[in-house]
Amino acid sequence: MPRVPRPPILSDPVPVSYRHMLTIALGTMLGMGPGMAAGNDNTSPATPATSTPATTPVHAPSARVETMTVTSQHVVGTQPGGGLIRVEDAPKSVSTIGTDFMRKQAPSATAFDMVSLLPGANVASSDALGFSPQNNITVRGLSGDSLGYILEGMPLNDIAYYNGYPGQFADTENYQSVSLQQGSADLDSPVLNAAGGLMEMSFRDPSMKAGGYADVSYGSYNTNRQFLRLETGQIGHTGIRGFVSYSHGYTDNWRGPGHDERQHIDFKFLREWGTGNRVSLIGTWNTMVASYYPPVDKADWQAQGPHGAANNLAATYNPHDAAGGTDYWQLYRQPERIAYMAAPTRFTLVDSVHLKVTPYAQWSYGNDPSGTTMGDSGLCSSTGSCDENAVVRANWTQTSYRSGFNATLDWQLGNHDLVFGYWYDYSDDSEHQPFTAVNAQGTAADIWVDRISRTLLQPDGQQVDAGSYHMISQTNALYIGDRMHFLNHRLMVDVGFKEVMLDRHGTTTSDNVQTAAGSNSATPLPRIAIRYRISPRHMVFFNTTTNFRTPDETALFGGVTASGIATQLKNEYSVSEELGYRYSGDLIIGSLTLFNYDFTNREIQTQIGQVESTINGGGQTSRGVDVEIGMKPWHHFAPYLSGEYLHATIDSDIPSSSGMLATRGKTAVESPTLQASAGLSYDDGHIFGMASVHYTGRQYSTFMNDERMPDHTIGNLAIGYRMDDHAFFSHPEFRMNFNNITNQHYLSGVATPTLTKADGPQYYVGGGLAVLFTASTGF
Repeated sequence: MPRVPRPPILSDPVPVSYRHMLTIALGTMLGMGPGMAAGNDNTSPATPATSTPATTPVHAPSARVETMTVTSQHVVGTQPGGGLIRVEDAPKSVSTIGTDFMRKQAPSATAFDMVSLLPGANVASSDALGFSPQNNITVRGLSGDSLGYILEGMPLNDIAYYNGYPGQFADTENYQSVSLQQGSADLDSPVLNAAGGLMEMSFRDPSMKAGGYADVSYGSYNTNRQFLRLETGQIGHTGIRGFVSYSHGYTDNWRGPGHDERQHIDFKFLREWGTGNRVSLIGTWNTMVASYYPPVDKADWQAQGPHGAANNLAATYNPHDAAGGTDYWQLYRQPERIAYMAAPTRFTLVDSVHLKVTPYAQWSYGNDPSGTTMGDSGLCSSTGSCDENAVVRANWTQTSYRSGFNATLDWQLGNHDLVFGYWYDYSDDSEHQPFTAVNAQGTAADIWVDRISRTLLQPDGQQVDAGSYHMISQTNALYIGDRMHFLNHRLMVDVGFKEVMLDRHGTTTSDNVQTAAGSNSATPLPRIAIRYRISPRHMVFFNTTTNFRTPDETALFGGVTASGIATQLKNEYSVSEELGYRYSGDLIIGSLTLFNYDFTNREIQTQIGQVESTINGGGQTSRGVDVEIGMKPWHHFAPYLSGEYLHATIDSDIPSSSGMLATRGKTAVESPTLQASAGLSYDDGHIFGMASVHYTGRQYSTFMNDERMPDHTIGNLAIGYRMDDHAFFSHPEFRMNFNNITNQHYLSGVATPTLTKADGPQYYVGGGLAVLFTASTGF
């Protein structure tokens, strides 16, 4: 993985109201360690977490050299573009969000929300504050299931459908950075499906001193949220330090009935020693019960808007309404629990040889239910042996176990940086569709469906199960790379090769008939990247990368694709190229990237009923340009601009149940031609704010281009005040966030792309105006 240098934390003027500690060789003279010499290391959310002080050599007139160490406890407002851009060195497109930006956002914002202003990124959400799990992200027209998601080296993609669920990843207060690699993942990234790029997140490092941070929020739709992080500091003489955080959040649905409630725990413990040796243990636990926002079709949206009866679930149970009571909101409550744990480690074996190993383990469980009737679900025989109009809750439960490790050996040999690696991943996924009876009040017991006795049973006592899937997958990936430096490190040539071997086998049960299916793939993935530094301020790069992905789990069994053809889908394969230019000046940072993708057997995810499905979109070519510009703080102001032009076309006709569709030359779905973002940040150490606006162009929702989603523009605003220290409170802060400040009613994304308009594509409805007040402090 290319090493990406970051700007020194003190590269910009520090507000004079903040405390600084100056030590000149005190650590050496007094025999104190770095942690003792630096003093209290508590950080507030306005503080970039770092355990390494910035050092500046001071040359005296004599030959003797003294060392001056300057440590700022609360450095804010120093990052270019308000934290939306930084100096990058990788030979490919990558954008990184810093703490200056993250700490001005609503605390409930997710990792998707954080990157929504970056070039190529478009986020489809169902609420304005980040609670709803019904969201998606597209990057250069490639949907969220085409992206890899990594938290400190641990993969986070859904093992069955490849999606990412940002509300599960981490609390916003615990992120140190979130980066989006728009083009491709790194050679050593443990992901399978990253043709659309990689989202990489990192936790802040624990503080050297004991303390903590807390915030509370309240706002629109009865939203309330509480967060507490406790820092252990150095634990005795072990050298171990860590943090544990807990958050609770609640919000009412902004449209229709229902509410969301979330509880979340993050932790990280860290031990560092010697030169480059580092062992950490990170973990996340998340539990949530979410309400359901029905996606809408275009006709209902145009006729009734966000609050129409056709576009929302029913607030009360009424078996005599048009839906027969199956539209009651309580029948759609979605519970989920997840647990992630990983131990990222790095060892310096000798000065030129480094070993990185990241073992991980994950567990998740959730239910995605809906209301139906005995007749519609097929639970009654044709002789009418039961009440076909009786309402039941159709559950769809998923239980997943996953474990694995990724090991990388980095050997620096002359002008070569050799990389050898191995990734192993094992996953076990089970999905079932049992049913639960509904009483006269519309209540169905046990939304978790973790007791068989509370579901419908057959006469022999067995659970009624309309269908199930059980899939075991094993991934073995070997990779090797050589990063070569020439011309005094001005020229870098990076070549790599990855062989991915994926074995999947499992069973599906329908109508008490079990069918086995599986696949075995071995795919070679070569790549090359070149970077040339013309001068310290100017850089050009080029890369070409190959990627592949297998169909999602349900598609492996055939007969469930949206085209209606019972056939097993082929693996997707793609080749991508980028040609880019970067500029890093005293005031301006920017980049311009041209990109091209060629897909074979392009896989597009959609949904039939409650079942995720896949369409084989045939060949596809996507070409475009990304631009990103940010300014370093100037009189405390830091503007940012980004934009993209995208031309994505389907290269082949697509088969359907009625014959071949003439899709060749049509525009690809979920691919807006234009998108643009602008942000303006201000931070003088006390008063701060951030204004942003994002434009998303029109995009097609059908392969035949006979229906499209209109364009939309959304603006957000944050303003706040940061105080000096008071008693044991470290820089108390008060902030107001205004999301969708003009209260636009808009469709935020395509939820279910289809072949034609007649198939009824559906859309996410973006959240309305939301205001959130937050008070926070370190201690």
